[in-house]
Amino acid sequence: MLSKLPSNLPPHLGLKFIKIYANSGDLRRARQLFDTISEPDLRTWTVIIDAYTKHGFPKEAVSLYAELQKKNIQPDKLLLLSVAKACAASSDLYKAKEINEDAIKFGFGPDLILGNALIDMYGKCRYSEGAKRVFARLPVKDVISWTSIAACYMNCGLPGEAVRAFHEMGLNGVRPNPVTLSSILPACSELKDLSSGRQIHGFIIRNEVGDNVFVNSALVNMYASCLSIKKAQLVFETMSQRDIVSWNAIITAHFLNGECENALCLFQQMITEGIKLDGASWNAVIGGCMQNGRTKEALQMLSQMQVLGFRPNQITITTLLPACTSLESLRGGKEIHGYAFRHWFFEDLTATTALVLTYAKCGDLELAHRLFNMMPRRDAVAWSTMISAHSMHGNGDEALSLFHKMLNSRIKPNAMTFTAVLSGCSHSRLVDEALSIFHSMSRDHLIEPDAEHYSCMVDVFSRAGRLEEAYDFIKNMPVQPSASAWGALLGACRVYKNVDLGRLAAKQLLQIEPKNPGNYVILSNILVTAKLWGEASETRKLMRDRGVKKIPGSSWVQVRNKVYTFVAGDKKIDQSDEIDRFLDELGQKMRVAGYMPNTEFVLQDVDQEEKEDLLCNHSEKLAVAFGILNLNGASSIRVFKNLRICGDCHSAIKFIAKIVGVQIIVRDSLRFHHFKDGFCSCRDFW
Repeated sequence: MLSKLPSNLPPHLGLKFIKIYANSGDLRRARQLFDTISEPDLRTWTVIIDAYTKHGFPKEAVSLYAELQKKNIQPDKLLLLSVAKACAASSDLYKAKEINEDAIKFGFGPDLILGNALIDMYGKCRYSEGAKRVFARLPVKDVISWTSIAACYMNCGLPGEAVRAFHEMGLNGVRPNPVTLSSILPACSELKDLSSGRQIHGFIIRNEVGDNVFVNSALVNMYASCLSIKKAQLVFETMSQRDIVSWNAIITAHFLNGECENALCLFQQMITEGIKLDGASWNAVIGGCMQNGRTKEALQMLSQMQVLGFRPNQITITTLLPACTSLESLRGGKEIHGYAFRHWFFEDLTATTALVLTYAKCGDLELAHRLFNMMPRRDAVAWSTMISAHSMHGNGDEALSLFHKMLNSRIKPNAMTFTAVLSGCSHSRLVDEALSIFHSMSRDHLIEPDAEHYSCMVDVFSRAGRLEEAYDFIKNMPVQPSASAWGALLGACRVYKNVDLGRLAAKQLLQIEPKNPGNYVILSNILVTAKLWGEASETRKLMRDRGVKKIPGSSWVQVRNKVYTFVAGDKKIDQSDEIDRFLDELGQKMRVAGYMPNTEFVLQDVDQEEKEDLLCNHSEKLAVAFGILNLNGASSIRVFKNLRICGDCHSAIKFIAKIVGVQIIVRDSLRFHHFKDGFCSCRDFW
């Protein structure tokens, strides 16, 4: 049809055919015809710009307006409205400011319709200052003006301003409509502002707006966010019609309130009643399970989601990745990793950063670093995560190097960054480097250290054996010393056998957190090592009197997608006899190689032979032995422990790794240890 049209169509005929092509979605032909018109009028410019925006090509629409500007053609109000919509759709703030300037330049500044469109445009570009100026300039403001400015504040992360605008709207005698109400209720949700939410609910009831499904869904979400679960349920039950948003909101409400069974029942009801699920429904139930520690159900939901034909997105992946850091979920975690790789979610910064952290926490630092290097861009969180990964694996020098690379990349560090790099310095005895970084926080980066940063510095001094300096640092802290600070000092007193400072630190800790069993245990260990049996007995009695129970040490290892857990001296475990024989044989070879059991770590007053037997039955040794017996051709095993690794076990596993010829990775409560060829990555400093 296009080939039959003359190249010099009159504008009115050209406009007619451009509209036909544009309405049918044939933008290529519409543009070709537009380009044949020597002097298109403003209506034609408006139609072609509108067409590009409507069909999802707002940047091309903005480019067309730039061409018009070069021709020095004065736009009218309708054309400016079209371009404002294009700027909103493309979030092009630079061009948005130009459109605003043109509106003022050509005399449309006070125009209500264009003004409302400009406010909406700035809201979509997340530039509240521009929207405020346009709003203030309008001589008359209608409900759309007030709704647009409130929505702009929400888009810009200013829910408090949105609520204030809503109240001011009422004071100015402007009556909100359903769009206003469904826009402002999310602000109440974010602020947990139950009072304002109730007032809005009252308005809805008085003005009979309760039949609007969007308003009701926003109400359910508001009450859910404010943990008013009964009210959320009541609104949900009285809704004459429910959309998917309201179902998702009530399910999320029950999860937030810890009512997992109710939430899962509602989700099953959705499926039974044939409610059309969406990705947000699955993310709500998977996220709810994860938040409530129901990892197994979350992974089951992931499988069911895919069976029913739904594709997990970046939110699903990011929500589920914490499950991978638990060894019990490693198989499911690997499936999630594979899915993320196959669908190339690495352009999503949040999902990729979560993957980096997951690999690091699962003991695969090399893969974490490889993934980090593949990231097309990295923000402060990504850098901080990689620095933290090296810190937890004891690579303080590498953590420090990454920190300086981050600064050289002109990425501004945040509080999390400094916690990560100070932790790395702590694990590698980099005291001077840590002090330099700590002092640079406020001086060079305008970040005031908080209690966590001060605790990190106490840990730096403590691990390096500079206990008096650590204590002086605590005394001179401008913030209240936290349990972490005193805990770092107490732990170091155990390592360096400082009884006096240990008593002092424990006294503070028993006041701050009297129910933490670890503090009693460490103090008792310090006293036992010093042969102060009476004081140690008093500490254990105090623990019993206060009803505080010691957390039993346990270690676990995964073999063929099944997790096996061990506790000290357990004889009911799988392959128990085989493990005992294996450890006996290893013990003989280890002694020949120079290993001597360190009975200092037996905290019972028994004879030497019995002490050595007790050491052999520590949970980490049992898990390591089981892992080696079930290697099946693998070259490494990973063992996880809930407490700090025993010093004797640390020494023994170095010998085991050398004799057996495998790499043994142990993650205890403090960090990772990589044992290979008779050495540990921590260089005996942890």
